[in-house]
Amino acid sequence: MALSEQYLEDDIHPIDIVENLAAHHEWDFDRISDEQIAMAVEGQWRTYSLTLAWSAYDETLRLICTFEMEPPEDKIGGIFELLNHINDQCWAGSFTYWAEQKLMVYRYGLVLAGGEVAGPDQIDTMIGAAVMSAERYYPALQLLAWGDRTPKDALQVAIAEAYGRA
Repeated sequence: MALSEQYLEDDIHPIDIVENLAAHHEWDFDRISDEQIAMAVEGQWRTYSLTLAWSAYDETLRLICTFEMEPPEDKIGGIFELLNHINDQCWAGSFTYWAEQKLMVYRYGLVLAGGEVAGPDQIDTMIGAAVMSAERYYPALQLLAWGDRTPKDALQVAIAEAYGRA
């Protein structure tokens, strides 16, 4: 059964949909409020913390996907340069580094202006794209921080996609 087949009415709160998706995928989650949910999604490289929040004011479903990162102080400039290159490749969402919290952050906002409604397949794809982006660029960020690579060299790891399976 498709995720969208579980919903028969159009007027379901986006965070209710996210909660059902989290339960469907068996992700650990915490419904922080009626407007916000936090969850942990296991990736290949690490577990990512995701928070989705609904803002009725501007009709936007915001997603924040984070993972801890403490690069050496002398690598921070290179991290920001690499993030500029990464963001040039991201069509939806963008990365930033929150130095005070020591978190790498992927952010995306789904604008649902005019009373539009996001379906479960759309929200599931949004969450999947965030985790996929974090997974794709995580090795490049690690190579720059700990492997003495330049931003452009580190980015090559993310650009070179493997074909087939081992």
